[in-house]
Amino acid sequence: MTRSAPYQPLLLRILHGASGILVIAAIITGFLVYNTYDRRFGSIPFPQLPDIQGIHGTFALFFLLVLPAFALYSFHAGQKRLVQSDSLQQLRQVGKPIWWVSLQRLANTFMLIAAILAVNSGRMMKEEWLPKGELYHIWYSLHLSAWVVMVCCVAIHVLMSTKVGGAPLLLSMFSWKFRPEDNPGQWSRRFRGWLSRSANFGALLSNFMQNNFYLRIIEVIVLGGILTAFVLPLFFAGGDS
Repeated sequence: MTRSAPYQPLLLRILHGASGILVIAAIITGFLVYNTYDRRFGSIPFPQLPDIQGIHGTFALFFLLVLPAFALYSFHAGQKRLVQSDSLQQLRQVGKPIWWVSLQRLANTFMLIAAILAVNSGRMMKEEWLPKGELYHIWYSLHLSAWVVMVCCVAIHVLMSTKVGGAPLLLSMFSWKFRPEDNPGQWSRRFRGWLSRSANFGALLSNFMQNNFYLRIIEVIVLGGILTAFVLPLFFAGGDS
């Protein structure tokens, strides 16, 4: 029996597509940076590209600019795709459908956390470190580790999406069809409604405490990390050691 294609909100498809393209581009160029200057864990004989650090930094910067919108969407409209309060219990049901779904949610959540570590550590690096062979700086080690986690999470995300939804789920992310209620003309109205609800501090605090408390904590960490990525380099022009 053929699976029917699931519907994905248009805004999710746009943010997911933009973030995905930028992350993959940053991963590829990041590997080329490693392959050019580091090579401690092996290398591939690719031709060296001039200013590969600058190219990697450009993709990473654009990813940082998209990240706030993607993170806000993920933690609110897309929160069902992230870790849930009962995810740890569901992970004990190895081999069952809910186990695959929970593993995907966990990978999605870790991907956001790793992205914060990647953009913050990258923003704190100095461009001259790697050409000089200064591979010992903590910011570079954190940056390298964050991208390794990102690669693993992206791989799990794709594999679990294939396992859970198959080709219809994957193809649904590339469709440009949308429902009338998902029309871009409605986005501003819905955004204003979300802002008005968020302005109610009492309701916001109640929602924070009752609606997946652990995910709300992760949201604070991620959004705070995004803010830090924009602000920290203004005070520290590249950290040492």
